Amino acid sequence: MAELDRPFPPGDYPVVVLGSGPGALQFAYSLGRLGVEAAVLSSDDQPGGMFRRFPFFQRLITWTKPHAPVDRGTRAYEWYDWNSLLGEEPGHRALVPGFMDGRSYFPSREEMERGLLAFAERAGIRVRYGCRWEGTKQEGDGFVIVTSDGEYRCPVAVFGVGMTVPWKPDMPGMEAVPHYVETRDRREYAGKRVVIIGKRNSGFELADGLLPWARQIILASPRPARMSVFTHSTAAARARYLQPFEDHLLGGGTFVLDAATERIERTGHGYRVHVSGTTTPGEMVLDADEVIAATGFGTPLGDLPGLGVRTFYQDRLPAQTPFWESSSLPGLYFVGSITQGAVGLKKFGIPSNSAAVHGFRYNAWVLARHLAETRFGVKLDRPALEPERLVGYLLEEATRAPELWNQQSYLARVVRLDPPADDGIVPLAHFVDEEGGPDAVAVAVENTGQELRPALYVRRDGRLEEHSLPSHPMLDFRGREHRDEVAGLLQGHIG
Repeated sequence: MAELDRPFPPGDYPVVVLGSGPGALQFAYSLGRLGVEAAVLSSDDQPGGMFRRFPFFQRLITWTKPHAPVDRGTRAYEWYDWNSLLGEEPGHRALVPGFMDGRSYFPSREEMERGLLAFAERAGIRVRYGCRWEGTKQEGDGFVIVTSDGEYRCPVAVFGVGMTVPWKPDMPGMEAVPHYVETRDRREYAGKRVVIIGKRNSGFELADGLLPWARQIILASPRPARMSVFTHSTAAARARYLQPFEDHLLGGGTFVLDAATERIERTGHGYRVHVSGTTTPGEMVLDADEVIAATGFGTPLGDLPGLGVRTFYQDRLPAQTPFWESSSLPGLYFVGSITQGAVGLKKFGIPSNSAAVHGFRYNAWVLARHLAETRFGVKLDRPALEPERLVGYLLEEATRAPELWNQQSYLARVVRLDPPADDGIVPLAHFVDEEGGPDAVAVAVENTGQELRPALYVRRDGRLEEHSLPSHPMLDFRGREHRDEVAGLLQGHIG
């Protein structure tokens, strides 16, 4: 019975996965379905990762639409359900909407946590909980993962430990400011002037939660807030948190400032925040009763930098290849929100959605397939396509594939040519940079900031050509105009 409660005793395993948040759960599930065993270790006592605590004000910004234009549980429904993990069996799919109470199509934190717990239980994902990662060593061609329970040896180590370390910039006085994770009950801010440093999701979340209580709220950061829901990027403040911006426009006491914080001074009963305007130059002094640093998180990398793992983004993320492998330490991979470290092409300046479940769940699924094939000899199915079906198949994917819509300009459907065969979903950056690859075509969805449209990347004889296709008001790219254009681009390959 003890072994059932705490599987994976110390020893040798093909893969060791650290973490039990959504990224680690998705990866372990997908890899297990391909027949590769992974020992999953977590210092927590149950699954959920950061969703066991955050967001602080209990409502997510990623939507799940229980009643969508497609049937729940289908692949197409994933476009409308950004919070469930990906399952191969009906009982493992689209679990989060089953826990939602209908008050919002943005799930509560508790509903999200319950969905993740249900996925782990129904899919039978075994995790050794209460097992703390304490160190890492290289040994031969693999790694030794040192834990509170003992040592684990593996050729492949996968870290799904999340971006969980509170991060604050190095500036005078910032050490005296509480971080987002130290936010108190909202009633304690009643009648106070509050300065929130940061204008991304966590900053707007705090402002939204405190709006009925605080006398005045000022959000300050150097860059303008990106309000457009059209970007589909969780890097921007989404519709769920736009009430503070509306209050700013109405003159209700909230201010959204494009200003860099220079220093913070403690006063007798509060703070004095010195800022410098960016969009509109000028020095300002903000007096506040409370200041909160909504400045983000970093990755708990432990001793990995000492082993050679390169970092960037002020050491908050490990640098990664398109397949989420450490760019400087082969054999060490990342899943979950850390996969932001593989930045992709970042076309039109728009980042991936790898910070959120609806992006990184696909990264984990793709990585599991990649490792199963390249490291463990699993033969993946590559279904043949009739040449006359090629054009319709590519345009159907551009129109309906949730992987392409939720990871725009980041993931692509690839089809080998001569004869046509489906190569699956792969990172677009890998396809673009792959040297010596077979003749193939990749289809992706791209966002120009003005419109959403498909793009084809065609590789022939080692040369790559990119072709942007027209947009469509109903986002349906299966009509005659698109078919004729794609047929012309693939002339000679479609029979």
